[in-house]
Amino acid sequence: MSSIPNPVLKRLGLSDNDRVAIIHTDDIGMCQSNVEAYRDLWEAGIISSGAIMYPCPWANAAIDMVRNNPKMDMGVHLTLTSEWQFYRWGPISTRDRRSGMMDEEGYFPHTSEEVQKNGKPAAVKNELAAQIDRAFQSGLQPTHIDTHMGSVAAAKFMSAYIALAKKHKLPPMIFRMDEAEWRANGLDALTAKLAARLIHQLEDQKIPLLDHLVALPLEWREGYREITKKTLSDLEPGITHFIIHPNKDTPEIRAIAPDWQSRVANYEDFMSDEVRQHIRNIGLHVIGYRALAELM
Repeated sequence: MSSIPNPVLKRLGLSDNDRVAIIHTDDIGMCQSNVEAYRDLWEAGIISSGAIMYPCPWANAAIDMVRNNPKMDMGVHLTLTSEWQFYRWGPISTRDRRSGMMDEEGYFPHTSEEVQKNGKPAAVKNELAAQIDRAFQSGLQPTHIDTHMGSVAAAKFMSAYIALAKKHKLPPMIFRMDEAEWRANGLDALTAKLAARLIHQLEDQKIPLLDHLVALPLEWREGYREITKKTLSDLEPGITHFIIHPNKDTPEIRAIAPDWQSRVANYEDFMSDEVRQHIRNIGLHVIGYRALAELM
């Protein structure tokens, strides 16, 4: 199915061969340094979207930022995991361990595999709904929903994810891949089959979908800016959800994340005129999720 041009391109006034990127800043509200990084990057005008992790300690600061900047493109980064060793968070909908959403310390589990194995579908649906509701209750109008660490990409969670997207008319981060491509991207056989079937249904319903998922590496490497520029240059025709994890260089992020260097590099690269000019030179169209939300 992905070999067929994305019909959303023409709805956006673009051609089938255009390369379109949503430059998406993940994990907003996880900590102070990424809230401040998003503010700087948005003002610099290169990045085009982000998503708040509502269970996290700095979500309220992110909410306040968007309230004061209502044109910001900000979705809900649906969260079912808490991956760091010492810096943790848990569900906002329940403290019931029977939900399967908490580890022995009372936080979300460290990995997607744990919550996909143990999470009860009804409890997970309630948690996802509660995170979206918190956005609306805060006075925000989210532009989309996506998923932290891909946790909702399990057969028993995906129907709730899609149902919530439809209920709130929010574009979901989901890709126009067939069953084999979903398997190649790590989904089990049942989830891949469900995902491929959902893709056909959603596209028939004119729900805007994406073509590609590309993320800058979180492993620090020398010459990181050249990696950033090459990754942008190599994007294929269609709509790409392009993930970066920008953080300002602070003692906080150094203490939280062993991969802090690449996160700081994401911030510095996308604050730079060099990367801004590179995006222009390669003819990349940059849009936010708001453009897709308007199609719904």
